[in-house]
Amino acid sequence: MAQDDEKTIDQLNEEADIAADYLEGLLDIADYEGDIEMGIRNNRPTVQIVADDDTDIKNLIGRNGEVVDALQQLTRLAVQQKTGERSHLIVDVDGFLKRKRQKLRDIALDAVDAVKESGEAVDLKPMNSFERKVVHDVVREEGLKSRSHGEEPNRFVTVYLRKSDDDAEDGTDDYDQDSVLA
Repeated sequence: MAQDDEKTIDQLNEEADIAADYLEGLLDIADYEGDIEMGIRNNRPTVQIVADDDTDIKNLIGRNGEVVDALQQLTRLAVQQKTGERSHLIVDVDGFLKRKRQKLRDIALDAVDAVKESGEAVDLKPMNSFERKVVHDVVREEGLKSRSHGEEPNRFVTVYLRKSDDDAEDGTDDYDQDSVLA
C-alpha cells in the first residue's frame, strides 16, 4: 500500500485515462450508450459510467453489483497491464456505489444505535471487504469499535462499545485492516 500512497496526481489521472479508454471499448462492443466521468477520490482514481437512458446501463450493475465488481476487476487488470503497477481504481455505474455506501451507512448506524441502547455487541450479515470498510469507517466515526470475523465469503463485522475512554484515546481499535485493500 505504501507504493500506492506515493502515486502522483499525474499517475492517478493516467490510470483513470487508461480505465476510461478500456471501458469505452467495452461499451462499444456491448453497443451500450454511456458517458465516462473520471476523477480522483481519496487518492484513488475513479471512473463512472453514466447514461441518460439507464436501461442498458443497469445491465452493467448486475444483481447486487456483481457485474460492476467484475468490471472493476477487469479494468484494474487493464490498467496494471499498461502501467506495470497495481491499481486501486474504483469503477462505478450510474451511481450504484454511492447508493450502496448510503445503504451500508444506514445499516452501520442502526447497529451503532442497537449497541448503544443494549450495551451488547451486534453481528452484521456477511459482507465483502468494500462493504466491511464502509461499516468500520462509520462505526469509528460514531465512537464505537468494530471487528471482522470469519473467512471469506462469510466474513462479517461485529460492532461493540469501547471498553473505556482510555481505549478511545489511545487510537487502538480492531478496525479491519484487510478491508483497506478493497
